[in-house]
Amino acid sequence: MAKPPTTPDAPGVPARRAALKLLDAVLRQGLPLEAALGRATQGIERADDRALAHAIAAEALRRLPDLDALIDSATPRALPEDAKARFALRIALVQALSLGTPPHAAIATVLPLVDGGPRKLVHGVFGALSRRGEQLPEIPTLPDATALRWHAAWGDDVIEAAEHAIAAPPPLDLTLADVGATARWADDLGGTSLMPGHVRLESAHVPELPGFEEGAWWVQDIAAALPARLLGKGPGTALDLCAAPGGKTMQLAHAGWQVTAIDASEARLGRLRDNIARTHVTARVITGDVLHWTPQEPADAVLLDAPCSATGIFRRHPDVLHRVRPSVIAQMAATQMKLLARAAGWVKPGGRLVYATCSLEPSEGERQIEDFLSGHPDFAIEPVRQEELPSGMAPEERGWVRALPGQISPGGNNGFFIARLVRAA
Repeated sequence: MAKPPTTPDAPGVPARRAALKLLDAVLRQGLPLEAALGRATQGIERADDRALAHAIAAEALRRLPDLDALIDSATPRALPEDAKARFALRIALVQALSLGTPPHAAIATVLPLVDGGPRKLVHGVFGALSRRGEQLPEIPTLPDATALRWHAAWGDDVIEAAEHAIAAPPPLDLTLADVGATARWADDLGGTSLMPGHVRLESAHVPELPGFEEGAWWVQDIAAALPARLLGKGPGTALDLCAAPGGKTMQLAHAGWQVTAIDASEARLGRLRDNIARTHVTARVITGDVLHWTPQEPADAVLLDAPCSATGIFRRHPDVLHRVRPSVIAQMAATQMKLLARAAGWVKPGGRLVYATCSLEPSEGERQIEDFLSGHPDFAIEPVRQEELPSGMAPEERGWVRALPGQISPGGNNGFFIARLVRAA
């Protein structure tokens, strides 16, 4: 028997359906939001509809604990975490309460995603919350598991700063190819500079900004720009391990290093090649897994920005707050230990090794370096100096750098750990 023809979705529904798929991919499958975007929006032709799906899902992830608290306040029994009705309500509520969608449009475009009893439930709960005039708190609440973990590591002030940090998307940081032109580019771009070679903008459509086409700058969070800065200027040979998408490679090349950039992802290396071509620098680019690849000879400088849980970039990627669990952190820490041991063997006597992770987990930062130093007596910390850091950030007593939410004001910064090591001559 032939299947009955399917009814086309009403306008606006495909974007909400894609948003539901994105939430499912993050919360039930543990996938990164960006990695799930292509499949979730497959078949959606309009770029603005794909962007809307991403915006709805990202904002729902920023506000998830508070959305769920509202939902639970209007149901006699808590809905299961993976119930489709809960997912649909999250999408409807975040549109109406955070993204400025008229309530009738928010619910009308979500109801087609559920059938039968769940549809009545979604409609009833949304209506009840609307009649009560419920609002989301101005400052979002961190997920309990994340808050407990970070509170144990960093205390109340960092929890408060992190919650303020996810209240809105972060500003746009640019790293300049010519440090000496900082004042000029801050003026031309209408931004502010927080240290030489840096400009911060509130927001912008990047390809349309002055200087993009000629490669005068590239997008790079101010904390993410520090590891390469701490290797100083060339000449000499430098290895940039796990290098894509290339911000640190470009920094090192512009600082006079002869750079070899290695990354396991050929797709991400495509972006790196595009970036170094746009910024008019030269680097040797190699596709390789650092756990198996070996250089022909040691280098004067080695930069290992190691794969990590990425919990430090939660401002721009709120999905990490929900999909990164202790098992993921432990797995990444084990990989980092292996990578760091291999990288150490590629540093010339007297050379420098910078280890960095965009993580707020001590096991991926402080503990990693403590364990490394206990097993590598030929390496020592070369303390970072205050003048090497932006205002608001300071070296720790041991000489490394721990970037925490809210240190740089205004606008904040990603969470990062950076240690600069020197090998005995």
